[in-house]
Amino acid sequence: MDSERTRFVFVSPPSLCRRAGLIMWLLAYLGLSGCVTSGPHKMEEDYEDAPINKTWVLAPKVHENDVTLILNKLLQGYDNKLRPDIGGKPTIIETGVYVNSIGPVDPINMEYTIDIFFAQTWYDSRLKFNSSMKVLMLNSNMVGKIWIPDTFFRNSRKSDAHWITTPNRLLRLWKDGRVLYTLRLTINAECYLNLHDFPMDEHSCPLEFSSYGYPKNEILYRWKRNSIEVADQRNWRLYQFSFVGLRNTSEVARIQSGDYIIMTVFFDLSRRMGYFTIQTYIPCILIVVLSWVSFWINKDAVPARTSLGITTVLTMTTLSTISRKSLPKVSYVTAMDLFVSVCFIFTFAALMEYGTLHYFTSNRKPKKDQAKKSNQAPPKSSVIDIRPRSTLLQVNNMPYFQEQDDYACECLDGKDCSSFFCCFEDCRTGAWREGRAHVRVSKIDTYARIFFPTAFGLFNLVYWVGYLYL
Repeated sequence: MDSERTRFVFVSPPSLCRRAGLIMWLLAYLGLSGCVTSGPHKMEEDYEDAPINKTWVLAPKVHENDVTLILNKLLQGYDNKLRPDIGGKPTIIETGVYVNSIGPVDPINMEYTIDIFFAQTWYDSRLKFNSSMKVLMLNSNMVGKIWIPDTFFRNSRKSDAHWITTPNRLLRLWKDGRVLYTLRLTINAECYLNLHDFPMDEHSCPLEFSSYGYPKNEILYRWKRNSIEVADQRNWRLYQFSFVGLRNTSEVARIQSGDYIIMTVFFDLSRRMGYFTIQTYIPCILIVVLSWVSFWINKDAVPARTSLGITTVLTMTTLSTISRKSLPKVSYVTAMDLFVSVCFIFTFAALMEYGTLHYFTSNRKPKKDQAKKSNQAPPKSSVIDIRPRSTLLQVNNMPYFQEQDDYACECLDGKDCSSFFCCFEDCRTGAWREGRAHVRVSKIDTYARIFFPTAFGLFNLVYWVGYLYL
């Protein structure tokens, strides 16, 4: 055999060389070890040696020519258009995924980006070989010469294989016919986002793959043990999300061309609220609190209270528009929409509160005019004045009316008041319907100082407990 041929070179007298060479050749052929040399003899060999005990190990090296001969023999008559064991049992493909990175997640287009190393393993009896090497590690040039599965990603919108500086593909052949094929992919996959709980939402983004043309009676996909691994998450570009975990499933999809096995990996993500708390929630709460300042401003300061109310309403309108820009144009109400809408209602109600107060107080008749008419003889009328009387004081020989209230009005005798609010305190007789509330208009600001903060605090309690814990 060529691999077992040993060459010896001796530098010695001719007779001694012939004898020593014959002896060494016999020992090497019979598998024995040892050598007797004398003088400056030198020997070259093609066998690996263990220099500790100076014995010759007769394990032949595998040369490049041997691997080339193996590959040429395997590919001789090999048809890469046919799957292994065609016409017989289905080919079993064991799959594994190594997640290099995830992100970013695009909520507008409802997709996410993932970078993975995708591995597939199967057996091909046509690729068995006999050699001292257990596995052949080959590059991407060998991929196109053998059969590989037609796996594709079902929910991908765009997939890119890495080709720099060479195609990022790996191929390994075992002597028993097992084949390992891996490649690196960057995939933009669909991820339907349910935004009812936005920005306190959680999502499971899938990555689905299956065979494109072989049904389950031709190809069976299986998950390897510990088939999904993830890299260090510190370099992931999730930004608004945090990675919770992952899970893998397999199912059968029935379509017209047959039953196909679909393998799915779910990546569970939870949204971080820090960005939205700073940009939306805190400004909305502060604007609502700012609208309550008008309750402590004098009701006669019309420009101040009106401008404050309009400013807060317009600011809430702007925040509502900005908060929607980071979302797709969904037709349902999200959790943030609910919060912003309620804040808008509170600011608008604060403005309407002053409008109501100003309307009722500005339409009351001044008591000074009423006091001048009281000196004259009262005409016969069905109107009974039940106002509290003013006190007449004599100051510098001039009559002066000490008013008990700035404004007053009249109630019609025998008729119900048309307004819900009582005009002044003494209007509580039969002129009011029985059981109606008696509220003084001048006290609306006092009531609002208590009602608005209490109602807004209760809303926040129900809102945050409901969305975060229920």
